[in-house]
Amino acid sequence: DALQTNLSELYASQISSRTVLVTVESSTFAVFVTGSVIHPGKIMSDHPLTALDAVMEAGGFDYLTANLKDVRVIRHENGAMKKYSLNLKLVLEGKVSQPFYLKPSDIVYVPQRFTFF
Repeated sequence: DALQTNLSELYASQISSRTVLVTVESSTFAVFVTGSVIHPGKIMSDHPLTALDAVMEAGGFDYLTANLKDVRVIRHENGAMKKYSLNLKLVLEGKVSQPFYLKPSDIVYVPQRFTFF
């Protein structure tokens, strides 16, 4: 309330209405990591997060089973589901310079690699 009053007084000559509304919004957002990671689940972040960051927050890859070459991000955009395929092996090797940033409610899926026994 004090901030609203102060802003209203400070900018009185520049605004037509004497009413100033101040709201506080949380900048945290959730993404979900599942598949061949150590601790699958919800990751909360208050800063920009890449797909690799989210996997590392989930404890990292399960290197015995994870397919780092075909990590998928599932995103809901404009009422439709979009799927992105990422090669995080190239990211870890430093061969990809453009990181893939996640958006709120993205799902990062690390599939298992196919192996013959």
